Amino acid sequence: MFVRRTLKTGPGLLLAVAMGLSLTWAGVAQADPTQITVGVIYGIDKPQGKIWTKMNELVEKKIPGQITFNIVPDGALGGEKEEVEGVRLGSIQAGISTLANMSTWVPETSLFDMPFIFRDQAHIDKVMAGPIGDEFKDLFAKQGFKAFGFITYGARHVISKAKITGPDDVKGLKMRVIQSPLHIALWESLGASPTPVPITEAYNALETGVVDYMDMTMSGYQALKLYEVVPNFARTSHIWALGVMYMSMPFWESLTPEQQAALEEAAAEAIPYFNGLAAGEQEESLAKAVEMGATVVEQDTAEWQKAMAPFWASYADKVGGIEKIETIVNTK
Repeated sequence: MFVRRTLKTGPGLLLAVAMGLSLTWAGVAQADPTQITVGVIYGIDKPQGKIWTKMNELVEKKIPGQITFNIVPDGALGGEKEEVEGVRLGSIQAGISTLANMSTWVPETSLFDMPFIFRDQAHIDKVMAGPIGDEFKDLFAKQGFKAFGFITYGARHVISKAKITGPDDVKGLKMRVIQSPLHIALWESLGASPTPVPITEAYNALETGVVDYMDMTMSGYQALKLYEVVPNFARTSHIWALGVMYMSMPFWESLTPEQQAALEEAAAEAIPYFNGLAAGEQEESLAKAVEMGATVVEQDTAEWQKAMAPFWASYADKVGGIEKIETIVNTK
């Protein structure tokens, strides 16, 4: 039974109500900000760390006091795979990852690891800002990830103990690869013996002979001090290492529309900021590695392209078909 009761009002009651409302608004104003924990496998001073300090700065300007970023650097939360698993479990809220690593959850991303599919950064930007980029954001969403956009780490090159002068030199060697079927199949097609190893364990694997060589960006080569154990750097530029800035979809959906808009807008600024930092860091990082004893071995790119061409034909159907590859390659 619903009973409507009429309250008598007076100065005392009005004062009490006013005080109650005042305390309520004070409680809202003093509420703790929503914390977003992110893992960074490199130092906070590297682009992988700076993209998140930039996000924190931009979001704070847009919605002061509502969101704060807990940035955990130096691989303290694990490698890329462990970070993604942390996001899925809810212990981490967001991160960045190479698309090669994300292929475990979104296998279609293997498309972007096809060798010699991209020309340069401008080509990548054009492709990922168009229908193909939108298509992949939808694929991430279906797997429980909010994809803000795509980043570029730089081109991959071959780094090794013994000098590598061309594709024939990798035959019979043990190669550290990302745990990606495409990467494994690519290097098997050249006669190598691929061995998946987390990036956080790559240095020790190379030092102890578990693997003989791997591929890596210039900045990663220098940042992880890999030149100490694999001093030969073969400039191949065979794959452009793309990544994604992502967040747990359940966490994203728990945010207010205002918070979501602020994060979207901040990411739209932070991603090109990251790409600019990463691009500027590449040659500078290689120069530092050379100062520390690395040797750059120039390569005949056409020779590598010829050696990897049969892989295009054999693997195209697994990454969406040769037509999709050609759509990317022919984007102007």
